[in-house]
Order: sequence, then structure tokens, then C-alpha cells
Amino acid sequence: MTEKLDIGEKGGVRNGERQMSDQRLFMQLLAFGHCRESSVLAGALEASGIPSVLYEEVCDIHGVSLLTWSDNADFFVTTLRHFLWQPAFASLTPKLEYSMFGRTYSIGYEPDLNDWLLRRAPRTVTNPAMPWAIWYPLRRTGAFQALPAEEQSSILAEHGRIGHAFGDAGYAQDVRLACFGLDKNDNDFVIGLIGAELSPLSKCVEMMRKTRQTSQYIESMGPFFVGKAIWQSPL
Repeated sequence: MTEKLDIGEKGGVRNGERQMSDQRLFMQLLAFGHCRESSVLAGALEASGIPSVLYEEVCDIHGVSLLTWSDNADFFVTTLRHFLWQPAFASLTPKLEYSMFGRTYSIGYEPDLNDWLLRRAPRTVTNPAMPWAIWYPLRRTGAFQALPAEEQSSILAEHGRIGHAFGDAGYAQDVRLACFGLDKNDNDFVIGLIGAELSPLSKCVEMMRKTRQTSQYIESMGPFFVGKAIWQSPL
């Protein structure tokens, strides 16, 4: 007996029906060193029309990173690749340790599934009132995957309550991407914390370290890219 493989994303019930979608948004962070004039990069991005955010790195005075996104994975090996070969970026040195790539995903309760999958993340990262960002990958231990579903939900809910509290207070918004099979270091997720100020983002990471998920079931986190947006695509 052959059963149809269902790999679609599922949201909450809307208009009496469970929301379903096969669409996802891919997002990529690429970091570079030896940048002496970031305004040149911003000008090239603006002229290109590529949806993106350009960050200046806190811990490297010559460091920048470029966040881009598309619902078509081909974009990253065609349009974006060809753009990065142009003079503005071609002279920079890639910092491959900060390369991150993932896709949006649902957890089954989203009230507007398509907005969650395709529009929420770009809306968050391009908000001019929230220029600060911390981006990092993480990998859970195999032991977490072996837990019963009910226990997993309880552990994730503890983590989620902290995120919601920071969001409700206006301190931080998050971008959560799955990167199973998409990451050279075999990470599970890419996380972006976005806010108006940097210190609340750091505090959010600190508080989440105390949760059961982070303290017991995270195998690795980082490296952490910390930066401030100097150019954001208009939505």
C-alpha cells in the first residue's frame, strides 16, 4: 500500500477549513569582511531592486552582512549570485562562518498561514524602527526528537512564552527558519532576533538560556552575527 507523502505546511482552521500551503520563503545571510565603504553596497542594492537588508557588523569594523529572501530557491544561484559578482561585492572577502540559509515553516496554529510563510519575516526585517539584529543557527540534540510529542510541546511552550513576552513589550521580534539539510554544519534552525535596541535582544538570549530546551536539549548554537541595518528594502 502506497500512501501519498504530505510535505505541505499546515496552519490553523480558517473559514471552517484547515489552512494548507506548499509555498515557503527562503532566507539567506551572507557576511563579508574588508568593507571600507558600506554606502557603496547600499547603493548597489537599491539599484538592483533585490529584496534585502544590509547590516554593519558590531564586532568587525570592516564587516557587513547581506540578508536576502525569495520564495524561489533558484534566485540564490542565479539572480543573487550574478549580482554578487558585480564590483561592489566582488571585492569583499566572504566570512563563511556566518553563512546561514533556511526556509519558513509552520507549527500548525497560524491564523493566516500565507502571511506567516511569505510576508511576516520580510515585514519584520525591513521595519525601519527595528534596525538591530542577532542572527544565529542552532541544533537540538537527538534526545529531544525522541521525547513524546506532549513533552516536546511543553518544552517549546516555555521557550515560546519568553519570546511572546519580549514581542508584546516591543523589545524583540523573531524570525525562525528551518535549515534541515540546508546547512553545512547540520544545524536545525536559523534564528533572527530583531529590535529597536541591542540590549533587549541580548537579554532575550540570556533568559532563554534558562529554559529546559536550551539548557538540556540544544547541542550547539552560533556563531552569532550581531549587526545594525544601514539599508532595508522598502516593502
